[in-house]
Amino acid sequence: MRLSTKSRYGVRALFDIAFHSEGGPVSVKDISHRQGVTPRYLEQIFHKLKGAGIVKSIRGPRGGYRLSRKPEEISVGDIIRAMGETIEPIFCARPARGRRKCRWESKCPAQVVWTEAGRRLTDYLNSVSLAGMCQMARDLKVLQPMDHQTGAWT
Repeated sequence: MRLSTKSRYGVRALFDIAFHSEGGPVSVKDISHRQGVTPRYLEQIFHKLKGAGIVKSIRGPRGGYRLSRKPEEISVGDIIRAMGETIEPIFCARPARGRRKCRWESKCPAQVVWTEAGRRLTDYLNSVSLAGMCQMARDLKVLQPMDHQTGAWT
């Protein structure tokens, strides 16, 4: 399985909101600066996330995006699915609509392995929430919260 940049950046952008928002909106400009993703690309990502009901947009000078639900209620799997991706490692593990079944389906032990790998990966990505990622960042001391008043890292 290889995730698209939209899925990877979508996870990073929503983690950024969860980590830095304190409940208020976070500007695309701030996310872009911290995550190294262009504002234009982030807007494309947020369009999909908004359509999936994961974020809400706030207009105006202090506008931006905020999460539609609590960080503990949004999983990495939710974000990947919002980008229109599947988590299956190979196509024959779960053929897409309109695609023919694999001719080896009933005789292929490898397909059993790929299907189980996809199930386990899906379960894991569904178990990792944005809140969990924020806690990981704090535990690893990778990031420190930003002081929104001064714009400085604490």
